[in-house]
Amino acid sequence: MPASLTLSDEATAKLLTSTQQNIARVYADPATTDRDRASIDELLAAQAWTELDDRFFRDIAFGTGGMRGRTIGKIVTKAEAGKPQPLDRPEFPGAGTNMLNFGNVHRAVSALGAYLIEGYPGEKLSVVIAYDTRFFSPEFAQAAAKSLNALGIDALLFPEDRSTPQLSFTTRVAGAHAGIMITASHNPSHDNGMKFYSRDGGQVVEPHASGITKHFAKLSSDPAALPSLLKTVSKPGKVVLLEAEMDVIYRDAVAGLVLEAAAILETRDKIKFVYTPLHGTGIRAIPALLDQFGFRYSVVEAQSRGDGRFPTVKSPNPENAEALELAIKQAEAEKADAVMATDPDADRMGVAVRDADGKMILLTGNQIGSIMAYYRCSRLVAQGILTESNRRNAVIIKTFVTTDLQKRIAEKFGVECIETLTGFKYIGEKMHDYEKAHGDPEFAKRPAADQRAAALSASKFVIFGGEESYGYTGGDYVRDKDANAAVLMFAEVAAWAKSKGQTLAEYLDAIYRELGFYTEKLGTLTFEGAQGAQQIAKLLASFRGKPPAQYQGQAVTGVDDFGLQDFSDADGKKIPKETMLLFHMADGSRMVVRGSGTEPKIKFYFLTRADAKGDLAAIKEQRKAFLEAWWNEVQEDVKKRVA
Repeated sequence: MPASLTLSDEATAKLLTSTQQNIARVYADPATTDRDRASIDELLAAQAWTELDDRFFRDIAFGTGGMRGRTIGKIVTKAEAGKPQPLDRPEFPGAGTNMLNFGNVHRAVSALGAYLIEGYPGEKLSVVIAYDTRFFSPEFAQAAAKSLNALGIDALLFPEDRSTPQLSFTTRVAGAHAGIMITASHNPSHDNGMKFYSRDGGQVVEPHASGITKHFAKLSSDPAALPSLLKTVSKPGKVVLLEAEMDVIYRDAVAGLVLEAAAILETRDKIKFVYTPLHGTGIRAIPALLDQFGFRYSVVEAQSRGDGRFPTVKSPNPENAEALELAIKQAEAEKADAVMATDPDADRMGVAVRDADGKMILLTGNQIGSIMAYYRCSRLVAQGILTESNRRNAVIIKTFVTTDLQKRIAEKFGVECIETLTGFKYIGEKMHDYEKAHGDPEFAKRPAADQRAAALSASKFVIFGGEESYGYTGGDYVRDKDANAAVLMFAEVAAWAKSKGQTLAEYLDAIYRELGFYTEKLGTLTFEGAQGAQQIAKLLASFRGKPPAQYQGQAVTGVDDFGLQDFSDADGKKIPKETMLLFHMADGSRMVVRGSGTEPKIKFYFLTRADAKGDLAAIKEQRKAFLEAWWNEVQEDVKKRVA
């Protein structure tokens, strides 16, 4: 008999209607464990209404980066705490439809499996699975493999934690039908998540994302759906552990991005780096890549081992200055030239470099990406790979919220700049479009030089892809951002600049003086839980329905509404609808407002430009003050809109 639950009058009065419905559905589901029912009982007895709303007000949803949520509740029940675990982790994930737990992993992976069975009828299916160093990541990977096997699908599983870009790469190289990455990237330690990848190695996009979501909704609402699907399976799948050869193949592809090996040889005794994986997967590939080219570097020992607590940082996010503190301290002691840090799944990289006075300064994701984009364009032109006749087929891909300096770099070198929605999956989708244009089913297996030549003659060659949130790629060997490759590429630029007597800060300033000073700011407001989701929706609706007339004395001259208007990219491809608003200011500055797809946040992107002739230091300070004042004004505006 299904378990039943009768909510008290107080619970009915205090909890959201959707929360009550989801609690009742989960409680009655035969697949729900007694442990999860005990957690629900405990939270109801404690009258933890906010906790219950946060856990149950909705089904966990797919966003721009996949599926993320809390794995460990703000309140950990006795049933979830269980027996003492290493690193003080609860024994079990938290119960909840809006939590990343075994039930949601099973449903989501089963939904992916159902979608694959539907899309590839009669084929023997396989899916690559990788996981990072977060709490429950190995267990979720094993659970995902088990769910796939039950549907007759083979699971190609890495034996230890591996990075997101390696998952993307391996999915494509192994010829698998899909990939699953267990990660919440740079989120706090209480979170975990999953990203689903198509067989081309890119994150799932439409119509696939909606197709998987449709199956997920059916499996969540219809207890008979999965048993019916399982009855059609004639033979279970198996788990295949991937061998070390896959690591070598991936590192070889990354190493192929180096353009000026001679400059590295010339300067490798004159330059030194400090690297930190921030307790994540970067340690699996990056030291080997740096060693391959003879770079001098040291690793931050205290952050070198996988640890889901991320105990040495407030957040394992290389965008944050605090996360680089230990590495910068080590760089000062060792007189290193630069610091490079990667997040737990090694898809984002942050850096600190020395300025002309020898002081360590942080670079933004926009600055890091622009340095690499400019370098790669300039060297490809100098080497004669990019010519007057083929440059029209070379591209830099960036998101709308990424610095316009990269658009200006593309203009300088005569290549195209393609802009996409936020989320690296859209950059990966463009790469897949360009590959399909060849009409060669074996294209991905061709040598890199042959692929480049074919792309420059008949399709589009991707020089660089990047987004402001510290994600970059140097080519389409991988269909997601790659911090392992970013460390190697950035180290190469540093070596090149050193060979010319420049620091990286001076290299960047030279770009500014040539092309103009472009600067940006990201403002983020967090609204957690069920109430937070409502506030974010209210804010976005307010900015759409009543756009601001002016900011900082500059009139708003136009609004691009990506949710209501139709836009196409430079290739003529229609851009998907998304609730994102772009405000154009009279002085050419821009502000973008959008809700995060994977975090309980609303984000404000500010982009501005100034002529860089004259006192560059003074120009930088003036633009910094302008952006700070603009952000302060917007925050005051937000308070009125949510009142």
